Amino acid sequence: MPPGALAASTIATQCSTNSLLGAPAFVGFVAGGGMIWLQYELAVPLAMLALLWLMLPARRYGVTSIYEILEIRLGRKTRLTAAACFLLFRGVATGVTIYASALVIALILELDLFTAVLLIMTGTLLYDYLAGMTAVVISDVIQLALLLGAVLFSLFFIGGLIDWQFLAVDRKQTLINDWGFSGQDYGFWPMLIGGIFLYAAYYGCDQSQAQRILAARSETDTAKVLLYNGIFRFPIVLLYCFLGLGLAVLATQDALIVDALPDTSAGEKNLNLVFPVFVLRYFEPGFIGLVMVGLIAASMSSIDSALNSLSAVTVEDFVRPHLNPDMNPQTLLSIGRTCTLMWGLFAVVFAFQVERIAPTVLETVNKVGSMVNGPLLALIGSAMFLRGLAQRYALLAFALGLIANLFVALYLPAVSWLWWNVVGFVITLLTAAMAAKLGTMPADPPGGVSLFPRPSPPRSFPPLLLAAFVAIFGVCLGLQTA
Repeated sequence: MPPGALAASTIATQCSTNSLLGAPAFVGFVAGGGMIWLQYELAVPLAMLALLWLMLPARRYGVTSIYEILEIRLGRKTRLTAAACFLLFRGVATGVTIYASALVIALILELDLFTAVLLIMTGTLLYDYLAGMTAVVISDVIQLALLLGAVLFSLFFIGGLIDWQFLAVDRKQTLINDWGFSGQDYGFWPMLIGGIFLYAAYYGCDQSQAQRILAARSETDTAKVLLYNGIFRFPIVLLYCFLGLGLAVLATQDALIVDALPDTSAGEKNLNLVFPVFVLRYFEPGFIGLVMVGLIAASMSSIDSALNSLSAVTVEDFVRPHLNPDMNPQTLLSIGRTCTLMWGLFAVVFAFQVERIAPTVLETVNKVGSMVNGPLLALIGSAMFLRGLAQRYALLAFALGLIANLFVALYLPAVSWLWWNVVGFVITLLTAAMAAKLGTMPADPPGGVSLFPRPSPPRSFPPLLLAAFVAIFGVCLGLQTA
């Protein structure tokens, strides 16, 4: 498929309901929040820059699942371990997305959460089940357009209500010079450094994103998908953040916006719903429909991608190797569809546990992923670029990375969860590098594919991504001093 469509599909999945609900809540209302979330976006172009040297070699294998590379380079156990971690954590994150989407539908139609979950999942599963990856990409492009239309309309509406004073609240600080070791989760350094590893792992090692990058027609198109994501994601997130600022200003004039929020199961105001509540209070019915369609489109674009990737990994990594190679493709397709339905059921069950994890869906998704992102990125990177690494030592390195993250999470609560991505990566990579140095494995496993010399990205792409980083930093600095 063309790189523009694949990039738009990826961005639509990234800038989903989790972001459209969570970002305004974090920026405008969460204690300790504000525009500091933009520090996180500084990491995106740099992560895409790093992935130019990871995804281009990966694409040479012609694989469907990114985890197939681990079996080619190391062995089947490594592949299954990484795939199992992806299935668990992506299944959980999909439950978070379903929860956020169902909240909106329940609010609009005055339904209970269970009925709302059934409605959103029935619609999403239908086209995901019938048309798979093709439907995911095509629908994501349409849904991204609907989402942007709804956000832009809402921003102009709010601007008129507050006389365009988006920066009138004391939540515009974007840069905090903090290393995140004393209880401050969102300092500049953990968000920049930890964010690079988080996004590199998410785009490069998470099948829900990697499957579209691997689906590009050529290595140049693969690089274009990464480039477009590094450049065009930030403007959308910036719109979300200004939406949060505008709602915060409006809430100082109309306290009923916060008072009207429904309570969570813990008896606290559900900040994730501040944007939908605003829409219901201020918009006429037809315009309510416009914005809510954008919200629902955003949610479906994330759920469909996740379910499709969960099904693909289940079939390609766990089921297909045990089947007859001459099996009728239609039978394999039926198995994939069954897996789609089963993962949909798993995500629905978890959706009802989301409120126990974090106060906003945005934090929930990223905390879940940060536990495994670093070790997984180091595992795949080690498999591709370290010569002589034995499978048992690769698995040991991966396990040590996970244990290190768990230790930090349980016993060092003052350390920002964004550092989990770095800690897991460093421990895994160092262990794997020492094992490869001391090992006796051949440079490339029997039947493996040598990745040397590695393809280089187009020369203009790295400077463009660095320019995007400088531009984002300039916007943050400008808001800081406004």
